[in-house]
Amino acid sequence: MKKIGIFYGSNSGNTESIANRLQNLLGADNADVINIANAKTDDFIRYENLIFGTSTWGLGDLQDDWESFLPNLKKIDFAGKKVALFGVGDSMGYADTFVDGMGELYQAIQDSGYVVGFTPVTGYYFDASKAQVDDQFVGLALDEDNESDKTIERLTAWVENLKLQFTI
Repeated sequence: MKKIGIFYGSNSGNTESIANRLQNLLGADNADVINIANAKTDDFIRYENLIFGTSTWGLGDLQDDWESFLPNLKKIDFAGKKVALFGVGDSMGYADTFVDGMGELYQAIQDSGYVVGFTPVTGYYFDASKAQVDDQFVGLALDEDNESDKTIERLTAWVENLKLQFTI
């Protein structure tokens, strides 16, 4: 498997924790974890397979570090790359904006590269999400506040799916 770059932005530590868990599931030799707050546009060149992780804040806002990096993200050439997304949100407290941050990232890159890792919305309880396209999320949606008991199962299934979709 070609090395994977896992880029994340985290305010409370939940998204960082998920990024590290993904690295463990993929194998530390197969994946690097990079905080988007410290990332440069050149960091993206090293990887053919990318995973972007973000949380959602307020009423559907993208995580602060990703928000700051967004203009740079839109300039990156994703030709020949595959990008997967994961989002962390609160489906009960913010049911109308569940994982909207992931939807914001998707909107920024959807025309720039090949996005993989869509997951069904089945089994989630929320009212609306910018990360939903038809009956799927544009990546893996996680709720560490209310459904942390489902995280490992969802992560494991998603990683197995990514292994099939990423360039090996």
